[in-house]
Amino acid sequence: MNLLPHPRKLQTSDGVFALDDSHDVEIMLIGSHTNNLWFSANRLALSLQSHGFGCTIGSNSVLTQPARGITLNIDSDKVHHVQGYALEIHAESITVTGGSTQGVFYGVCTLLQLISIHWLIGRLVLPCLHIADHPDFPVRGLMLDISRDKVPKLSTLLDLIDRLASLKINQLHLYAEHTFAYRAHRDVWQDASPFTAAEIQQVDFFCRARHVELVPCTNSFGHFHRWLKKEAYSHLAETHGPYTAWGRQRQGPFGLNPLHPESIALLRSLYDELLPNFSSGLFNVGCDETIDLGFGASADEVLQKGRGRVYLDFVQKIYLECTKRQRTMMFWGDIIINYPELVAELPKDAIALEWGYEFDHPFDKNSALFAASGIPFYVCPGTASWNSFAGRTQNALGNLLNAAESGLKHGAVGYLITDWGDFGHWQPQVASMLGYGFGAAVSWTCDANKSIQIADAISRHLFDDVSGTVGAVAFDIGNVYQSFKRAHNGNPVVFVMNAPVVLRSTPAEVAQKMAITREQIGQHSKSIDQSIKPLHKHKMTRPDADLIVDELQMAADWLKLGGDYTLHALGHKVNSAMFVKKQADLLKRYRKIWLARNRPGGLNDSIKRLKELKVGPSK
Repeated sequence: MNLLPHPRKLQTSDGVFALDDSHDVEIMLIGSHTNNLWFSANRLALSLQSHGFGCTIGSNSVLTQPARGITLNIDSDKVHHVQGYALEIHAESITVTGGSTQGVFYGVCTLLQLISIHWLIGRLVLPCLHIADHPDFPVRGLMLDISRDKVPKLSTLLDLIDRLASLKINQLHLYAEHTFAYRAHRDVWQDASPFTAAEIQQVDFFCRARHVELVPCTNSFGHFHRWLKKEAYSHLAETHGPYTAWGRQRQGPFGLNPLHPESIALLRSLYDELLPNFSSGLFNVGCDETIDLGFGASADEVLQKGRGRVYLDFVQKIYLECTKRQRTMMFWGDIIINYPELVAELPKDAIALEWGYEFDHPFDKNSALFAASGIPFYVCPGTASWNSFAGRTQNALGNLLNAAESGLKHGAVGYLITDWGDFGHWQPQVASMLGYGFGAAVSWTCDANKSIQIADAISRHLFDDVSGTVGAVAFDIGNVYQSFKRAHNGNPVVFVMNAPVVLRSTPAEVAQKMAITREQIGQHSKSIDQSIKPLHKHKMTRPDADLIVDELQMAADWLKLGGDYTLHALGHKVNSAMFVKKQADLLKRYRKIWLARNRPGGLNDSIKRLKELKVGPSK
């Protein structure tokens, strides 16, 4: 039984609970809080009805097990963990007992997975078993990038939330820089297809029904360039000139000037409009990658006090704005971790978000520092889907597991999977599913899930594919990056395609620096073909099955075209006419696939560099 996540404790026994489509199933809600269980009961009933079984839902104040029925019950004396549940399947009955409404919901989610595994046409045969389960991390979340450049349709987002809730994910951050429709700032978001206040309120309501906390999230220091490029806000930039970051020369603007009084005034106005749309008491204010700090307006202050101190002073101002609005501040920990002597000065009721996206990121070292300083923190690994088109499977699995083990060791209060869209958000949604599934699994119960057969699990429970094909294809195509020497944060071919933007170099310089060879590109292409070949054998029942197939095929084809582009950059002969034909076809497919799940804002920006790929006569 490849459940996702696999329970902490599962014991089978002799016998089966068997139904055929001649049976009606009674779902009985027991206790004094039965109104809180109707959502879970309806979820279960709809699933059984979709498999051809009749269902009725009733309630009773005392525990009375219906014959050949299912009982949902809250009993905190029996199940001590508020998110825990016990699932018992006997020959004549099924009981889900939770420590709370949330626990019952999670028990029903596990039962629904068992039904999907053991249902045959017209018949359901479940093994008798006992499950006792509760999570390692109280918070298991996803942060979805909706600013670079992909803003999902409301229907896309709600479907994703529903599927993630089924995996027991219970927190969602929508990373925003400029994609909320602030009333007074239309010039910033007018071309971005942003979320409106009404839409956020709808998403919040949808999340709460599924025990998911929707956390407001907007960057408040770095990553402010989309605002600062506009004339009305340009005076708030740290710099419009050059600065050096990650060993490369860059050009501003990027971050807010922390010394300008209007910077915090602007943030106040944004917070006052954004926060009332969320029921959460948390607020992710960002504050990561303040890479231009000290290169412009704050240069003298940084010289006098130090970069870390100037950073912390502004973060503490933001903290005060959060507390005034009765919100707990969450912030990315990548800057302050470089100044360990200042970590202890952080407010003890703020939450640090310790992030890193390579398999060997020092989660253990950094988590230990936050823990020793008494700062609550999350560990925040990533899906490794960005800069790759198809993901980086082994890196993602290593990164997600590393975060879980280090977070548990040092007492992290949460685990946040991050899914970014760096440099155009070229990857389709399918490329992130493995990260969602494995992250959900190891954050629920790490020991029970670290060796899970994740390809089969995501096939069954995310792609609705009983054949296991789509999960295997997603897993394997996500490993084609291993044809090359290791490149931080992406597939080397994608870096060559994006060379001027990502690495401020020519494609030839990037290809040579990464030591890419013709032989490696050949192996890369061969691995792509082998990975994608079984795709036609899938048995997906998802309504968007054809779109998922198209997404995987498109990712494969872009990677192969990127290989041709890299060959040309290295001076090898490439059929330019064929390249142009393939590129035109892919650009057309890219637009169609983008618009199937996402809003049009950001599409032109995303596709711009894919249009600019040129192959001329070889040198």
